[in-house]
Amino acid sequence: MKIKYFFRHKSVGFSIQHVFGTLITEMEKHAKVETTEMPSPRSMPWDVLRNSLYAHKHRNNLGINHVSGHIHEVLLGLGRQKAILTIHDLVFIDNVRNPVKRFYKWLFWLYLPIRIADKITCISTHTKENILRHIKTDKITVIYNPLNPRYQHFPKVFRVDKPVILHIGTGWNKNLKRTITALKDTSCHLRILGKIDEDIKTFLHQTKIEYSNVYDLSDDEVRQEYVNCDIVSFPSLYEGFGMPIIEGQATGRAVLTSRIEPLIEVSGCAVHYVDPTDINSIREGFGKLIKDDVYREGLIQMGLKNIDRFSVEDIARQYLEVYKEVMNDE
Repeated sequence: MKIKYFFRHKSVGFSIQHVFGTLITEMEKHAKVETTEMPSPRSMPWDVLRNSLYAHKHRNNLGINHVSGHIHEVLLGLGRQKAILTIHDLVFIDNVRNPVKRFYKWLFWLYLPIRIADKITCISTHTKENILRHIKTDKITVIYNPLNPRYQHFPKVFRVDKPVILHIGTGWNKNLKRTITALKDTSCHLRILGKIDEDIKTFLHQTKIEYSNVYDLSDDEVRQEYVNCDIVSFPSLYEGFGMPIIEGQATGRAVLTSRIEPLIEVSGCAVHYVDPTDINSIREGFGKLIKDDVYREGLIQMGLKNIDRFSVEDIARQYLEVYKEVMNDE
């Protein structure tokens, strides 16, 4: 079997390629694999046409075409070839208020791709349910994102006097400003992963929080950030999955995250949940994790069990079953 993976332009973000890279490494043990990246990072009509034509030119005529990331429109260029579409989230619809733009996104990123694809996979039950609110289909299978097996348990002594709190991400949904406010007057070192703007730098200085900021790290450097920290901070407002949760759990770190889906589904209750819109909830959550050794260690042990659900071998097996079903469906 030959499988070709289609990814968005790297300038849009590399997180999806990063996650699927783990899957592809495992999949290469079972099939011939190729990857290709779209030429345009944008989503205007002429970009949709450009990417679709590129996908048509580079389509796989002998096996499976697997499209992942927010480039659903390239299904238009695959014609009658065998095609799988992985939908990570519906942020491209959920965050659009203009009705014309919303319809445009719904048509080219949801309705037509779902009609064209042979099978749809979603990375969480939450995403599947969200899709079904927009369009009815029986093509959907839920397959979680795989955990990179290089994330291993690394025990360490918790720094009670000044814990290192690793905050993952700086986008609008990562809730960084509320996190900073919640940590004001807490003895800690806030380690922010992701480039911060001048507004956030000014706010950090105003709150007098000890912090450091890193970005553009290699995969190994990111993994080391988990090893070095004491608590993983992930109180997001919106997510399609929540890889930092299971990466933190695999490393053996206490995780603070939001009581929202799909983070509840992914975390398996092996985290401290907070209301991401309530600064007091976030503040109390960090305080509980810092001060209560028994509670914190209990969450860590539960987390080490939760990650079993995300083994790359099991995730690859589930995808292979979908591929074989599509190939045999003539």
